[in-house]
Amino acid sequence: MKAPNIKLLRVLNQLSLPKPWATIIILLLTVLILIPVFIIMHQNLIDPEWPLHLDRVLIFVLITAFITYALHYVKRFLFFAIVVYLFVLLFGTLFTGYGFKSVFEDYRSMIYAMSDNPNPQDIIVSKLLPFPNKSKILNAIEYDNPRVRNFAVGATAKHFRNVKEYRQIVQCFAIFKEIQNKWNYVNDPKNREYIATASESLQHFSGDCDDHSILMAASIRAIGGTPRLIHTKEHMYPEMLIGKKHDLENIIYLIKEVLFVKEAKGKTIHYHIDERGQVWLNLDYTAKYPGGPFMSEEILGELTLN
Repeated sequence: MKAPNIKLLRVLNQLSLPKPWATIIILLLTVLILIPVFIIMHQNLIDPEWPLHLDRVLIFVLITAFITYALHYVKRFLFFAIVVYLFVLLFGTLFTGYGFKSVFEDYRSMIYAMSDNPNPQDIIVSKLLPFPNKSKILNAIEYDNPRVRNFAVGATAKHFRNVKEYRQIVQCFAIFKEIQNKWNYVNDPKNREYIATASESLQHFSGDCDDHSILMAASIRAIGGTPRLIHTKEHMYPEMLIGKKHDLENIIYLIKEVLFVKEAKGKTIHYHIDERGQVWLNLDYTAKYPGGPFMSEEILGELTLN
């Protein structure tokens, strides 16, 4: 039994790296393993909202210490560790869609979001007041009207065509940009609530907050997005679903660093989180970028188009 063990030790010694290189490889592997592990924990652990993100700093330090200790403990197997690590990321790149590029993008967005200052509002509870003119508004949101569909598709071809991340959401942002560039606020007739259909608003891109919300919701729904309308005391505005909290980090990066750089520079991203933990981004006509300031924060009702 001793002879095979001796042979195995000799093989391991031959495969093990010289001491200076072993230390360098341990440091390199620590960083490479640390990044995806930290991203996974950051995205799945509840955020206690400690000041300066101290909870994430503590997690980072603990993971670093554990990985460094583990690699020192198995340093004879470093050669195999390198091969396995590269194979996993290569496999992810080729088959699962999560590989070298995805790790880099998630880390970039996570660090950016931790240094940014988004502004979430209170969770919107499900027990709200009846939505005013609900049936008229639903009929006015003509997302299957060919004119509305053609407008929405045209907007996606006009703006942000080269951005491939979060493609559907980015296309909805293209619709937002196109409507915001053209919208002209016009009051309703005196003493009357006039509700224009989406196809009617396309003629002049004019109307009040109801008309803007209807056109925005119809256009987003026409390309597969999920919009909803928020009713306040004297105002209505649209929002769109962008996913969960970890998706928000990537979306914030895209808005502020890629899509709306001038408009969102130094600005805060505003959104709501509903009772299921879903994030809804403000698309009010008063905002110059997705997630702009809320014109009115008192929420009386919401109408979701699933």
